[in-house]
Amino acid sequence: MSTLLKELAAAPPWALLLAAFVVPALAASTLLGLVVPGETAVLIAGVLAHEGRVPLVAVMAAAVLGAITGDSVGYAVGARLGPALFSRISGRAARRLGEARAFVRRFGGLAVVLGRWAAFLRTLVPSIAGASGLPYRRFVAFIVAGATLWGVGVAGAGYLLGAAYGRAEGALGLTGTLGALVLVVGALLVTHYLSRRAEARLGRDESSDGDAAPSGEA
Repeated sequence: MSTLLKELAAAPPWALLLAAFVVPALAASTLLGLVVPGETAVLIAGVLAHEGRVPLVAVMAAAVLGAITGDSVGYAVGARLGPALFSRISGRAARRLGEARAFVRRFGGLAVVLGRWAAFLRTLVPSIAGASGLPYRRFVAFIVAGATLWGVGVAGAGYLLGAAYGRAEGALGLTGTLGALVLVVGALLVTHYLSRRAEARLGRDESSDGDAAPSGEA
């Protein structure tokens, strides 16, 4: 096990579970999600679950509950502040806000489920849903579905990465360790690539909608 993972493995199980809950909650309810992906803590906790430091089911539960909590807080903020909140956003963040709004208009409540897999959508969609007047009882059904798929999937991916890391390290020593690190970095790069593709597609869709709109439309 690498030095970093050994340091993390020394943390008490409750601290690992707390991180798996708090980081997704903050990422989904604040702009922190645009800087620190919520997957980070959950992936690490999943890896350590394979090492026996914490039960995998507990990591999944913490991630799901954190995601539900974060989305609920984001919804409440959007419902309470609405346009006043979004009017303060400018620059690149304003462009992303426009893309997220187009995403919500296109997919409705399903945007909450799909948005879980792109960092900027995960951050903005709950607030936009709250500001749009989407009833919370309908919203919560979508966030439970999205959070469950995301939490179980990301924690499970971390567990599988931990298994691959252990096999490679045991079989090949340093070479295996480097290979496992490449797998982890590759997984993060793929997540980033998919997020950027989602941004680009949303930008094209928004541009197309604007071109197709009648000239008299506000």
